[in-house]
Formats: sequence, C-alpha cells, structure tokens
Amino acid sequence: MKILDSTTTRDALAFPELIAALRAMFIEGCQVPLRHNHKIATASDEGTVLIMPAWQEGRYLGIKTVNVFPGNAALGLPGLHSTYVLYDARTGAPLAQLDGNEITSRRTAAASALAASFLARKDASRMTLLGAGRVGSLVPEAYRAVLPIREVDVWDANADASARLVARLIETGFDARVAADLPNSVARADVVSCATLATEPVIRGEWLSPGSHLDLIGSFTPAMREADDTCLTNAHLAVDTQEAFQKSGDLLGPLQRDVVTSPESWPTLETLCRGQSLGRANDSERTVFKAVGTALEDLAAAALVFERYSAPI
Repeated sequence: MKILDSTTTRDALAFPELIAALRAMFIEGCQVPLRHNHKIATASDEGTVLIMPAWQEGRYLGIKTVNVFPGNAALGLPGLHSTYVLYDARTGAPLAQLDGNEITSRRTAAASALAASFLARKDASRMTLLGAGRVGSLVPEAYRAVLPIREVDVWDANADASARLVARLIETGFDARVAADLPNSVARADVVSCATLATEPVIRGEWLSPGSHLDLIGSFTPAMREADDTCLTNAHLAVDTQEAFQKSGDLLGPLQRDVVTSPESWPTLETLCRGQSLGRANDSERTVFKAVGTALEDLAAAALVFERYSAPI
C-alpha cells in the first residue's frame, strides 16, 4: 500500500484537473451510503467523527474518516484531522493511504468552483470570501480555474488570519484586501463564498446584490449556519446532493418555516453536470449553492492522486 503524504497528495490535485475529475464522477456516478456521524465527548468540548465510504463497482473503494474537534483552537491545534484509504473495489485490497485533510479541503473548494461554473455569471470578477481557514484559503484559486476572479475581499473572525490570507493571495496575483466593511463588500461582490464553522448567520440576504452568487460550503451539520433566511428567498437554489436537506442548518430551518419550498426540484451537482437541470437563467438572477460535502468527491480526488503515481485499475 502506498503512503501518500500531504505534499504528495496536494501536488496531484491541481484545480483544473480536480474540477474536471469531479464533473466526470458526478456524470458517471458511484455508490455513496449516508455518512456515519458520531459525537465524542472531551474534557472541554464535543468532537464529531465522520465516516464516509464510496465506491465504483470494478474500480475503486474509498473510506474517509474525519475528526472535527472545534475545541482544538484553544490548544493551538487544527480543528479537523482526516485520513483517506483507497482500495481496489474488485478485491478489497488496500492501494493507498492519502492525506485526508488535503483531499477534503481541495475537493470542497473544487466542488464550489464546479457549482459556480453553472450558477455564477460568466463575467464574475469580484469575490468576497468569509473564512480564511484551510478551505477558504483555497477558494479563490479554485474559482480562478473557471471564472475571471481578480479581486478578493477577505473577512474572518480572526483579523490576523484575514491579513495573512490577503498577503498570500496578493503573492499569487489577486487584487486582495481585508473586508473592513463586510456589508459594503458583499454588496459589491459578484460571488460571495462562506467557508466558516459558524453556528449563527454571518451573511445577510439584504447585503446581496441582484446577479450575485452565494456559495455556502462551511457548515455541514444541523447545528451550523452561515446564512440567514433572506439569503435564500427569491433566489435560484442548488445543492451538492440531496443529503444537504438532512444535514444543513442553512436549509433545515428555512424549509421547516416554508421560507423555501419544493427541495426535490432543486438542482444538484449531479443534475447540473449531466445537463438535467438548468444553472443560471440570466445575469440579474441571484443564485445560492449549499454544500455539505459528499464521499463521491473524495473518491474522485483520491483516484486522481493514486493514478498520478500508479497505473489506473
């Protein structure tokens, strides 16, 4: 079994290739059972363990484990640790162990960009990014693979994190700045991307402009929420998978309150990639994409990494 560390995993996941691999996997499809979700009590907080399997018959089987411990911030440690193991789906033999953090963060940003390729205006060039963590820091680069994003305003609850990310974005060619006035920044943005671990809304619908695209990729449990109800009203809504309706705090409340309705008709990444649903209808339409992540994306990313260093099976 190959052991592929974080650098090796990251180097094989350039965003143009990863976005293409995700699109191909959504078109081809694979088996994705509902993820396991378990709570782990700690001395000062509560952790979450996610177990996410997926497979394509005759090809690859993958299992990702994710440990999310928000209290780690007080210890100076990352709040998320993840490992991915890839197997031969024909025999169950292990093929590779990969860095799950790189798989998760890069596929999350790539799926966000894939959705934006259908839902954002084709001329979108201004982004407001909420969240300067592992995933948020990758979003501008991922979007640049599908849209002409040039300007990026960064907001994070940690001002130092915002400043550090702005410096890195400038080094890679973006016109980046700290969002000193978040409502004003959002109002001027073509794309607003939220990659936080918020449990209360950090984005307000009244700030969003006609024609903008709102990307919600940070929250992934019913207790987490990044957007208020008005973000969803009078917008073209899409999700990564139907599992979002069971897992997302951004959707559960609005659906229960009938703020939004008919979730069965909302586009998913599968229907968008297969041409079975419409993306953006016109340049004045406001769009929203909500993702909770799917093991399909992890499998596509892991296979891409494995095949970079080995012959495909």
